[in-house]
Amino acid sequence: MHPTFFLPSSLLYNTRTKTGFCNICVRLCSPPKRTMARPIMSFALAALLLGCSLSSAAADGFSYREALTKSLLFFEAQRSGKLPADQRVKWRGDSALKDGYGQGVDLVGGYYDAGDHVKFGLPMAYAVTMLSWSVIEFEKEIVDAGQLEFALDAIRWGTDYFVKAHRQPDLLWVQVGDGDSDHICWERAEDMTTPRTAYKVDCEHPGSEVAAETAAAMAAASIAFRPYDSKYSDLLLLHARQLFSFADTYRGRYDDSVHSVRKYYPSSTGYSDELLWAAAWLFEATDDKFYLNYVAQNAVVLGGTGWAVTEFSWDNKYAGLQVLLAKVLVRGGGETCNATLNQYKAKAEFFLCACLQKNNGDNVEMTPAFLLAVYSNYLRMANANLVCPDGQITPDMLLKFAESQRISGLVAESFATLTRQVLMRGNFCVAAIHQADYILGKNPKSISYLVGYGWNYPTHVHHRGASVPSIFELPSAVGCIDGFDYWYVNKDGNPNVIEGALVGGPDLKDEFHDDRCKYEQTEPSIAGNAPLVGLFAALDGLEGDKEAAVEFVHTITNTWKYQGEDYYRHQVAVKNTCGERITYLKLKIENLAGPLWGLSQTQEKKMYELPPWLQVLEPGAGFVFVYIQGGPQAAVSVVAFH
Repeated sequence: MHPTFFLPSSLLYNTRTKTGFCNICVRLCSPPKRTMARPIMSFALAALLLGCSLSSAAADGFSYREALTKSLLFFEAQRSGKLPADQRVKWRGDSALKDGYGQGVDLVGGYYDAGDHVKFGLPMAYAVTMLSWSVIEFEKEIVDAGQLEFALDAIRWGTDYFVKAHRQPDLLWVQVGDGDSDHICWERAEDMTTPRTAYKVDCEHPGSEVAAETAAAMAAASIAFRPYDSKYSDLLLLHARQLFSFADTYRGRYDDSVHSVRKYYPSSTGYSDELLWAAAWLFEATDDKFYLNYVAQNAVVLGGTGWAVTEFSWDNKYAGLQVLLAKVLVRGGGETCNATLNQYKAKAEFFLCACLQKNNGDNVEMTPAFLLAVYSNYLRMANANLVCPDGQITPDMLLKFAESQRISGLVAESFATLTRQVLMRGNFCVAAIHQADYILGKNPKSISYLVGYGWNYPTHVHHRGASVPSIFELPSAVGCIDGFDYWYVNKDGNPNVIEGALVGGPDLKDEFHDDRCKYEQTEPSIAGNAPLVGLFAALDGLEGDKEAAVEFVHTITNTWKYQGEDYYRHQVAVKNTCGERITYLKLKIENLAGPLWGLSQTQEKKMYELPPWLQVLEPGAGFVFVYIQGGPQAAVSVVAFH
């Protein structure tokens, strides 16, 4: 169901299956029965907090602000329940308005997991945790991009649902629908005819993983909301405390209580990591030493300082836990537990050194750039370096390597070799140039794996709602089998563009088939998408003040009448004011109604670049472009520069 995003060239592996299984599409495709194993490492987690020089971040002219905006739109496409009046994804309608009613509880709302209509509690809670972490770490950048309201809305759509699902201290509703019955049908959420059975965990049927992850989500969200809605923040904290107590007191694997989840989101690592993870987030949210003492006293028995992990994902939180707790040492406040916190820090640094290929041969090829970048911030706060067996790493080097890992997919051998060579040379930004913008189009296929971004992106996304015309275009119900007959196997592109969806992506050989039947390659998920919000916010912030890079002076050099309408010859003088050479400049020109000379038009609408005869714009130098139109002048803005 949901793709896992690893390091470089392959985006293939689906987080619910490591097998690389591919369905063969016939006229009526049988719904895939997915046997899922845990992912190796989620790219989405791996890629949040990035930093490199502006020259590498903007080298290919990608608009990270646009990518950020679209990433948040994806969550609106995944909404279940009664949609609000300000819903921006207009092809979606109200759906699943009676979820939970059969069991006497209101479970309307929340998010559909991926291309289907099951509401899985564990990955949903994980997605909300990561959305909240994005806001916590990148609040300024998200505010500057004008996306804070939408980011908080995305978090709240999940936490409002969790509040409904947690009506008693020791009971949590953790799933609505089941994968087997859901996958039998291909229909819009608005037409659903499949069973909407709800599943819960309680004292007699425990589910520590999902209860603890939901506690972590509530605690992290409470931090994000604290400056804006203190009462709501307090409510989330109340639920987080109760859920943690429930998860810890009544310990048990959630997939032993909810059998239907085993094919899709089984708990391969057990619940120990989630218990520690939730406690760490509760300490972050409350500064209550009870939770700090919990992670210290249970460090060994719950594996927090014992595991040599090779992943960080919705299923395995140890690496994230270790990095999060290392922050306590930097900022202070945990002195009574410093000995144990240093053990967590040592495990975090062992893992990070392994990711950097500097761990005396005991290395990890799949690198979590998210954790590398987070840790670089902590090192900078402490004015320290990362000391590895094979050398020291400065915070800037760590950031630059994190920048180089902004890629989805499983590590392909060619890229893994490149990364090792780059690290051996110590030239981290070379890796950034080769790999940084893989998702957005700098890849062998020149395809953006973020749907709706750029001019070339997947159009046959494995997503029921996107692949069937909207109920506002096709009001008659689309039946369970009719959906397979007419829309699943339809060779045309999806009638609805699910903007901001990060698809599964290419295989190990960088081959990608834009085929709705190949869910491993074309299906998005909320768990895969959530950390992209922080990723793109960070990159947008790295670009600095784009408008300060150049100066525009508009003048009208001629005017005339034609058929009673006034026309103007507009001249725009562009001057380099950034103080450095500009070798790449991407402009967005809106409200342009006539011909233009002096810029090169790209394949993206409204986007222009430097003309072919102008390769470099020296400091203080300039050029002009001209356009003709009636009415007001066009609006010119900088999208990216290098």
